[in-house]
Amino acid sequence: MIRAVFMGTPFAAVPVLAALRGVADVALVVTRPDRARGRSSRLVPPPAKEAALEVGLAIVQPSSGIELFEAVAAVEPDVAVVAAYGRIIKPDLLAVPRHGFVNVHYSLLPRWRGASPVVRAILAGDETTGVSLMVMDEGLDTGPVFASEAVAILAEEDTGVLTGRLAEVAGRLLAAELSPYLEGRLTPVPQDESQATAAAKVSTEEAYVDPTRHTAVSIVRAVRAFNPRPGAWSIVDGHRLKIWKAIEVPSDSEVGVARLEEGSVVLGTRDGAVELLEVQPAGKPPMEAGAWMNGRRGIAAAFS
Repeated sequence: MIRAVFMGTPFAAVPVLAALRGVADVALVVTRPDRARGRSSRLVPPPAKEAALEVGLAIVQPSSGIELFEAVAAVEPDVAVVAAYGRIIKPDLLAVPRHGFVNVHYSLLPRWRGASPVVRAILAGDETTGVSLMVMDEGLDTGPVFASEAVAILAEEDTGVLTGRLAEVAGRLLAAELSPYLEGRLTPVPQDESQATAAAKVSTEEAYVDPTRHTAVSIVRAVRAFNPRPGAWSIVDGHRLKIWKAIEVPSDSEVGVARLEEGSVVLGTRDGAVELLEVQPAGKPPMEAGAWMNGRRGIAAAFS
């Protein structure tokens, strides 16, 4: 049986790990170190670690490149499979597995190479994305692709939901195509460099929306794209307000102002309006936009 190393960290990696266990002997799971969360700074393990522990797989969480290299080399893998691991694989490590590294990427390469392909696809208004299985090389998602599957982006789907669907597709695709690739029955195809686009890492500042400058369409896309992280946000009464759900609606509402209109919270934008469905004031949990407006006693809110 194929001897494999799996490298992944978030929830999006878990279905891929499960699928790999069905077609390979997973000798080692490599994931990022536990992270401090919340006010108590309690260390929380990444989802891939929790999934590996449940089925008794060996786990390492290296904090340096040398530690990572030694851990992978020690198990002498036939192949290493990477799904959202979260750090660059250096050339010396790429050469360790007999069949190299396979990367599970959540886009149809060469579109959206990089750290945030799902976010970028939604922000751009793409109607389709997908999963690509790629042979890793020294570039950033530049290696040849040996399998892919397209996935339609649903109209109100956010990054969290879409990533979950893509992860399930990725698991099925890997289970079906990894063995044929390793057996030489699939030929990796070089990517078309002329069609490449970059999916840069997301920043909190980028998630800021200003209804006086942004269109209704772009605001709704931002709300979807930045959910669950970092959350689209604006400023109301000098404090940050996150917007978790919103839809475009016909209205001639005042630009930059949210008010109740026939029971709905409607925010005027540069070219139209959006209905706010779920928001989160600073220091409070997410809530329905109507409850937020009721807390303001119906007083209109100016966004900036």
